[in-house]
Amino acid sequence: MRIEDLRNSAWRFNERLQFLKERGRILTEEYEPIVKEIIQRVREEGDLALIEYTKRFDNLEITSETMEIPYEELERAYNEIEEEVRSALEIAHERIRRFHENQLEKSFFVEEEGVILGNKVLPLERVGIYVPGGKAAYPSTVLMNAVPAVVAGVEEVIMVSPKPNPYTLAAAFIAGVSRVYQIGGAQAVAALAFGTQTIPKVDKIVGPGNIYVALAKRLLFGIVDIDMIAGPSEILIIADGSVDPKWTACDLLSQAEHDELAGAFMITTDEEYAKEVSQWVKRLLEDFPRKEIAQRSIERFGTIFLVKDLYQACEVANHIAPEHLEVLTEDPFALLPYIKHAGAIFLGKYATEPLGDYLLGPNHTLPTGGTARFFSPLGVYHFLKRSSVIYLSKEGFERLAEPAESIAKVEGLYAHYYAVRVRREL
Repeated sequence: MRIEDLRNSAWRFNERLQFLKERGRILTEEYEPIVKEIIQRVREEGDLALIEYTKRFDNLEITSETMEIPYEELERAYNEIEEEVRSALEIAHERIRRFHENQLEKSFFVEEEGVILGNKVLPLERVGIYVPGGKAAYPSTVLMNAVPAVVAGVEEVIMVSPKPNPYTLAAAFIAGVSRVYQIGGAQAVAALAFGTQTIPKVDKIVGPGNIYVALAKRLLFGIVDIDMIAGPSEILIIADGSVDPKWTACDLLSQAEHDELAGAFMITTDEEYAKEVSQWVKRLLEDFPRKEIAQRSIERFGTIFLVKDLYQACEVANHIAPEHLEVLTEDPFALLPYIKHAGAIFLGKYATEPLGDYLLGPNHTLPTGGTARFFSPLGVYHFLKRSSVIYLSKEGFERLAEPAESIAKVEGLYAHYYAVRVRREL
């Protein structure tokens, strides 16, 4: 892994740091033209475009009739997978459900001298969840995306995934997914946004994916709501040298194996420790099952930053605003007040990020590429919408009419003024 020295006052201008922060923009310029073309064709041609792209990108022959996987296949997959896997998915489902139930919101009303105000909270009617299926199987992603929607009370949860395998289908059955379509990529996102002859149009699309999926979501926001721009996965580790370097190297590789575009970064105060971790990454890659993917990720983006102290480490971490942040220090809670921007924060040497991916409870669909500065992890709140409720009695109206007229006149909106004034003239 590349080692960069940030032990200076101008560290924010480090070229490598800038490159890593802007890697999403670089990728956008490279991939956006093809994504725009895919979106346009799906909008104009519907199923025909989906069928062609599925054959081209996923090497799968489908028709409008075979695009949807029968619900019976989900139940069959659930019954046929290994008992230990089924049990693990059930445990994960229960933990994820319990955590997300704490995020439920309630409608509320307040009353004050002739005025009743409130928020009416309702779930979205139909949402689409995207589940990657190209380089690996992700039943955990099914649970993380579908469970909050079901907890929120969404009526119909539509899942799209390229070549879903039995574990993914079993997870869909456990989570309460309504329908599953075997399509993926930017074309699946476009189909959910516009609707086709076979795919129903949804109100919102959630879920992680590759660069094509992330760009499609960004380009289609406004036509359909989205959760966030979730691009290639990334991990940042703050380490003081107190944790076994092999453990730290394993955690870095846990993200590098996701995708050639994934990012694995570490910040440390200990230069010798940085070298040890780098050597362990190299050593582990020699016999790594997903060596080709992980090695490309490490070679292109893998970086260890040297800092003068742990407070600077937190500054650098906030500057990067990573998707996953592990704090592998002797006293991780001491740094928590200084961490402002991260999708998920893992404290201590036993809180390894993969446990969060699978079954701890908090959602693993997280903001990437620095967007943790303003996006939040996927949650029940993503599947709820709120309507303001307003009632005024005659007394309440008379109490507030005059100041409203004053504001309307200042803004030069005379119809606003008269709409209030005519009611005072009765």
